[in-house]
Amino acid sequence: MLSLFMVFSFLFGLTIGSFLNVVILRYNSGQAITGRSQCFSCGKILRWYELVPILSFIAQKGRCRGCASKISWQYLLVELLTGIIFALITWEFYPNVISIIYYWVVFSLLIVILVYDWKHKIILDKLVYPFMILASLHWLIIEGKILSNFLSLAAGLIMFLAFGSLWYFSSGRWMGLGDAKLAFGIGALLGLFNALNSVALSFIIGALAGLSLIAVSKLRKKFGLKHHFNLKSELPFAPFLVLGLILVLFFHIALFAFNV
Repeated sequence: MLSLFMVFSFLFGLTIGSFLNVVILRYNSGQAITGRSQCFSCGKILRWYELVPILSFIAQKGRCRGCASKISWQYLLVELLTGIIFALITWEFYPNVISIIYYWVVFSLLIVILVYDWKHKIILDKLVYPFMILASLHWLIIEGKILSNFLSLAAGLIMFLAFGSLWYFSSGRWMGLGDAKLAFGIGALLGLFNALNSVALSFIIGALAGLSLIAVSKLRKKFGLKHHFNLKSELPFAPFLVLGLILVLFFHIALFAFNV
């Protein structure tokens, strides 16, 4: 039964991922979130068979059927990411349906936040505040435990103050205030000790990614190709915070063991 439900969750996640792509691309663009999907290059209204997650992208070889312009790989990647995460949520929390639905909603928000931050280097309040609220109500929604909910709020506040201090003392050069708000939600969701492991993983992965991008840029420069990344380049941190959360929540990776 679990395997069947995971397959359903993956397929459902692909569909939700398709919708999340619309939200990411249209948010703050002046376009309504609702309405018929169309090609951003030629304006062609897309038919249903051009909107099937993953399959349409592959069948059309990543190009619009109307103007043959390239379709962003973001469509495929977001759909796959959402499908995989929805399946992981089912794997982790089955058979608790309330927990599964709760985390589907939470991670739908997080996927929009991380992709939008990667594209535009900003975490919008209208996206991160709903995540903070949902994370703050985690224990009340899942377990109905008031005391645990207060402790999770305290963990969120500690994480916010830590990230907020980095933002304040660096005048926004090291960390954005949006990252502090995202860290609040992660603290409230995971609790203090799991959140510390999650953030530590985020910093390690972020540092490795930054060094890798610098190495690739230097290699491209050596061969006379365009290079855009150096030590002064801005690297959005939300994707790494969400990745750290995924590693702790689903794979229970812990760099530090807290005996309390």
